[in-house]
Amino acid sequence: MSKLTAFFTELMRKYLPDPFVFAIALTLLTVLLAVGIEGKGVMEMTKAWGDGFWSLLAFTTQMAVILAMGYVLATAPLTDRMLNRIVARVHTPYMAIVVATLVGSVGSYLNWGFGLVIGGVVAKKLALKIKGVHYPLIIAAAYSGFTMYGLGLSASIPVLVSTANHPLAKQMGTIPLSETIFSVPMLITSLVVLVTLPLLNAWLHPKAGEKVIEVNPDIDKAEKTTAMAGDMESENTLASRLNNSRILSGLIGLLGIGYAIVHFQTGGSLDLNMINFIILFLGIILLGTPAAYVARLTEGIKTISGIILQYPFYAGIMAIMAASGLVNTISHAFVNVATPESLPFWGLLSSYVINFFAPSAGGHWVIQGPFMIDAAKSLGSALNQTTMAVMLGNAWNDLVQPFWILPALALSKLKLRDVMGYTVIMMLWVGVIYIVAVLLWGYLGVHPAPAA
Repeated sequence: MSKLTAFFTELMRKYLPDPFVFAIALTLLTVLLAVGIEGKGVMEMTKAWGDGFWSLLAFTTQMAVILAMGYVLATAPLTDRMLNRIVARVHTPYMAIVVATLVGSVGSYLNWGFGLVIGGVVAKKLALKIKGVHYPLIIAAAYSGFTMYGLGLSASIPVLVSTANHPLAKQMGTIPLSETIFSVPMLITSLVVLVTLPLLNAWLHPKAGEKVIEVNPDIDKAEKTTAMAGDMESENTLASRLNNSRILSGLIGLLGIGYAIVHFQTGGSLDLNMINFIILFLGIILLGTPAAYVARLTEGIKTISGIILQYPFYAGIMAIMAASGLVNTISHAFVNVATPESLPFWGLLSSYVINFFAPSAGGHWVIQGPFMIDAAKSLGSALNQTTMAVMLGNAWNDLVQPFWILPALALSKLKLRDVMGYTVIMMLWVGVIYIVAVLLWGYLGVHPAPAA
């Protein structure tokens, strides 16, 4: 295993560019594929790219908000004290890797934005406390838990198709969460990932005598200075008292939470806007004062610069994929050899490939979903299994898709090439679990009646 880890780490160090360069290269590759495989014109694809470049601007903002405000929630004093209690009970590098993976996994299962941030936060705390922890590995381990979001409460595709009148409702109806993320096969899959992934990650830690890269002990100095900014006002003025008023934060926080309660009592759904709404007002309550919240949010905004820069490029790539027919071509290549039982397996693999070009599960489903639904209907395959297969392919590929690791890199101050060698190995193991899960589900599972 040490030789395999060293091979992938050195490979990534030599040849893997930064995430933004990867997005540029992927854009050019998509144009070439559209021209070479689909026979489209360069000008036609250039127009499709430009027309789609800002098409996901609202979604980009939602992603940025959930990460920035998730950072505030993950670093709030109450959360910080909870994490410190966890960290205090860890004393060895191997256990540190296990705990970082578990925290990232459970956080991502509950909410992907929260999990992305809290995993990186606890990994850095563990690296600072425990001597001998290999810093690139513990950051990669915390990020690897992100794959659990595809099985969790914020899994975009299952949550979407369980909602009445979702965009593809006329084609597939609605599928309750009890048949997707809360089905027995997927609950077992979640448990297998949660148990085995931390053990794999701990196994990857350098052995005695091998090189260990420890965290810079001064890494948090700038952040601590920024975090204290909200407490620096010592003037006894009206403005200062308002900025540091716990009453104001408490009242507006309670108003926000009150609205969320009314929203759900009156039949409202849990969409991205409502998730962001809840995270915002919980953060205001937990930070205590307006000044403290603003200071912490300012700190968190540094983790989303890559998202804001790169997501329009991926929106453009998705536009080329949709306009050229590349998505259908990729899906056809897999689905044409499928049977009713094996369609989820081929859907998983095609989703994995497509996710390089469309790393958002929601956007991914919009362009791949219609084809997969038609394939499931024509073959008589189970729609719930096909839907989850696409979701798992997305979550599986995210382990090596440079886009979503950007917040972890911002928190850790590491480069993509420092951690990707480890996430490749983690991706291989998770792939085994997901492939076995969809094959067993497809061949041995009970196929529910088509959704209505």
